[in-house]
Amino acid sequence: MRHFNLSIFFTLFCVVAAFLFGGIQAVILALVLGVLEVSLSFDNAVVNASVLKRMTPLWQHRFLTWGIVVAVFGMRLLFPILIVAFATDLSLFSVTGMAINEPELYSKHLHDAHPFIASFGGTFLLLVAFSFLFDEARDIYWLGRLEQKIQAIGKIDAVATTLAMLFLLITYELVEKIDQQDVLFGGVLGIFLYGVVSSLDRFFQVESEEEDIPSGDIMKKGGMMAFLYLELLDASFSFDGVIGAFAITRDIVIIMIGLGIGAMFVRSLTVFLVNQGTLDEYVFLEHGAHYAIGILAVIMLITTHTPIPETFTGLIGAALIILSLFSSIRYKQKNIEGLS
Repeated sequence: MRHFNLSIFFTLFCVVAAFLFGGIQAVILALVLGVLEVSLSFDNAVVNASVLKRMTPLWQHRFLTWGIVVAVFGMRLLFPILIVAFATDLSLFSVTGMAINEPELYSKHLHDAHPFIASFGGTFLLLVAFSFLFDEARDIYWLGRLEQKIQAIGKIDAVATTLAMLFLLITYELVEKIDQQDVLFGGVLGIFLYGVVSSLDRFFQVESEEEDIPSGDIMKKGGMMAFLYLELLDASFSFDGVIGAFAITRDIVIIMIGLGIGAMFVRSLTVFLVNQGTLDEYVFLEHGAHYAIGILAVIMLITTHTPIPETFTGLIGAALIILSLFSSIRYKQKNIEGLS
C-alpha cells in the first residue's frame, strides 16, 4: 500500500475540496469520475511503466509530484481551455469564465474541437503502438509467428511514420470538409511531437555511451525527455476522458478534481508495476497494453467522423489486458514445469 499513500492523501484532499465546493453531490461525482479514469487507463499505466522503469528514482518521484500538477492543471484544465480559445478566437480569460459560468457552452465548444483532439491523440498513440510492435529487440511474442511478421515490417525505413500518415490521410478523406483542416493539423502535430520526443530520447541514450560526457548530465537530460514523453502520452489518453466527463457533470472544477484523482492513482499504479517487477514477471502485459493502445488510436481517428461509446473502447482495452495477463500466467507456469 505504500505505493498508494500519496494517492490516498491526494484523494482525501480532493474530497474535502469537492465538498467545500459543492457538497456531498460534488464528492460523489468526483469519485465516480476518478473510478472511471482508473478503469479506462490501466493500459496507460502498463505502457507508462515500461518507460518509467528506465528512469532514475528521482525522476520516478518527479513523475508523481511534478507530473500530477501537469496532469491535473495542465492537461485536464488548462489544455482544454487553450483548445477552446484557439477554436473560438476568444481570450483565455473569456474561455475560463465560460468554463465556470457557462459550462454547457464550453462543453459544446470543446466537443466541436474533438476532430483536432482525436486526430492529435490518435496519431501520437498509433506511433506509440508501432514503436513496440516494430521493435527488433523483442524476442518474446504473444501472438507467435503473426507477431514476428509484424515485427519484421519494422525493418523498412520510416514505416511507422508512413503508416501513421496513411491512417491520417484516410481519416482526412472521411471527415466532413469543415473538419478536414483541424484533422490534418492535429494529426501532423501528433506525428511531429512524437518524432521530436522519441528522437531526443534516443539521442541521449546514444550520448550515454560516450565516455567523455558526465553520466549525471546524461541521466538528467534523458530523464527529462522520458518525463516529457510520459506527459504527452498521458495527454493523449486524457483528451477523450475530459470530453466524456461532461456526460456526467458540466462543472469544470468537479471534472478537474475527479479526473485528477484518477490520474494520481494511475501514476501510483505505474510506479507499483515498476517496483514490483510486474512487467518482467507477467511478460505479455506490455503486449496487451500496446495492442490496446493501437486499437484506441484507430478508434480515436474513427471518432472524428463516427461516434463510438467510450465504454466500448474501455472494454476492449480491459479485455486485452486480462487476456495478456492470463497468457503471462500460463507462460510462467510452463517455464516452471520445464525447469522441474
